[in-house]
Amino acid sequence: MSEILTGPVKDILLDTVGNDELQELLGSVVSTEFEQEGLRGLLTDDTVPDNWRVGEAIAEAFVADKGSCVFPWPTGRDLKNPNASPAGCDLTGFQPVEDEELPYRFAFGEVKTSEHNQSPPSVMTSLGGQLQGLRDNRQVKSALCRYLGHHAARADWELMYKSAAKRYLRSDTTDVAVYGVLVRDIAPNSLDISGRARALAANCPAQTDIEIYALYLPLNAISTLSDCAQAAMQEAS
Repeated sequence: MSEILTGPVKDILLDTVGNDELQELLGSVVSTEFEQEGLRGLLTDDTVPDNWRVGEAIAEAFVADKGSCVFPWPTGRDLKNPNASPAGCDLTGFQPVEDEELPYRFAFGEVKTSEHNQSPPSVMTSLGGQLQGLRDNRQVKSALCRYLGHHAARADWELMYKSAAKRYLRSDTTDVAVYGVLVRDIAPNSLDISGRARALAANCPAQTDIEIYALYLPLNAISTLSDCAQAAMQEAS
């Protein structure tokens, strides 16, 4: 847990990449020590992440590694209030494919963090519905494509977006990777995701790949995630 929280999860929670980009953008604007101090304060977010937000970051780091996915525009950047909860799909980005002409497709993911003791937990109902939407609902998927497109212009990942959009359009909106991740802190139980996996496999479009994972943290660890992540973030700053 310590290695996970002080590694890629910390960078996700701090949005290290985004802060570096802002530092580069505004670095030439500041000239005095007072302004530089103000810039350091502007780039510092002291918001303590909720347990579920840390669970989501753990899931994002896992999917990025497992599926070689790239999530270039975190939903947290859309929050005007850092204490608010983001709306919409948890993970929106791209996955590389073995195609020289169009090397990326869209990757979408939903995450649920649960402390419930039953298997499957109650959150699997909503997670299953969200994954069904990412599989079958053209309106849901197209909204995510537009969302990424609004941020892709002149970004260093613009070519990823164009490749994914081309694959999406030519496949009648089915060439996407879908991930569902359940984060738990109980003993592993295959019943947590097996039923939902079978349901989503039935009638799945040929060009849509769906993967569901349950990530099991140490027993009763979810209630401590916020404090542990805050400590890791403070150490980094």
